[in-house]
Amino acid sequence: MITKMPGPPGKVRVTFALPSAIWADTIYLVGDFNHWDNHATPMRQTETGWMVTLELDAGCSFQYRYLHNGSEWHNDWNADGYESNAFGGDNSVVMTPDFEHDAQQIEMAEREADHVLSFSQPKMRLARSN
Repeated sequence: MITKMPGPPGKVRVTFALPSAIWADTIYLVGDFNHWDNHATPMRQTETGWMVTLELDAGCSFQYRYLHNGSEWHNDWNADGYESNAFGGDNSVVMTPDFEHDAQQIEMAEREADHVLSFSQPKMRLARSN
């Protein structure tokens, strides 16, 4: 599972998580963000599973895979997408939204909506007298 939260300006905090049911001594997150270094980003095992959080550049996409026990490569089945790799398989892809840009667009749309005038006619009800 991947979760994304706004980070410092221009960054996104991305948490990569795998279920605790995965049997491994070590799991490393390996990808574009760490130059495919097999030992740069170890995942930690918690009661809820394996996880690691990184601050990645906003508005980008990164390819990655999980390395179990130093020899088994696995994809993330909850990835944002997949790209073919040079080894005849696929890499997982995570896309980082630009929260600042998105927030500015929402704010502009809300400001524009504040200037919209609504012209609705009052509804009249017929009252009968007995």
